[in-house]
Amino acid sequence: MNKLVKTCDLYECNVPYLKDLFDSCEYPWEMLPKIKNLALSLIESGMEDFTEIKPGVLVGKDVKIADTATIDAPAIIGHGTEIRPGAYIRGSVITGSNCVLGNSSEFKNCIILDKAQIPHYNYVGDSVLGNRAHMGAGSICSNLKSDGKAVVIHGEEEIETGLRKIGGILADGADIGCGCVINPGTVIGRNTSAYPLTPLRGVYPSNSIIKATDKIVLREENA
Repeated sequence: MNKLVKTCDLYECNVPYLKDLFDSCEYPWEMLPKIKNLALSLIESGMEDFTEIKPGVLVGKDVKIADTATIDAPAIIGHGTEIRPGAYIRGSVITGSNCVLGNSSEFKNCIILDKAQIPHYNYVGDSVLGNRAHMGAGSICSNLKSDGKAVVIHGEEEIETGLRKIGGILADGADIGCGCVINPGTVIGRNTSAYPLTPLRGVYPSNSIIKATDKIVLREENA
């Protein structure tokens, strides 16, 4: 099982205003310190078919925002995205199109690609979520180690990131079950699913099913 961690192995970014960022970063966590400045730059220059609904917050066409949702600047919300009641966007958040940012969920310093769904009671901080990624109810991205030290990516080799805060790196099509805790710097490969209530840690390969923290099987069609 190949534990791939490079941006090009995990994501296909078709969001025009994010593509250069994805192409320029060898590893996805390298994007995290750049999100705020990218959002500010896009907001300052303006974006076609986007509307500034309050200072520092741009939303695309057909975006639905519940009255009880809170969006702090800077933020860019892609076309057709739905922000449900009680959602809290704390700033430095950029989404693609047709995403769901769910009720009573919190987001900060993250990138969310097209059709990702984070629909119920989730926390997503310092994270990158791929196309069609899904987080089940109550699953969270833990983004800070208990000792406060910089996060190390534990794949086939140890990668020192130099960053104190990294949440979940969820590739295209990753599907996280209800109640999972994604420990700091965890990478979930493309089209990989995790059973509910699984504490996730390290790097998981693509096209797999995570039945427990250390029990991973290939999907039958790929076996």
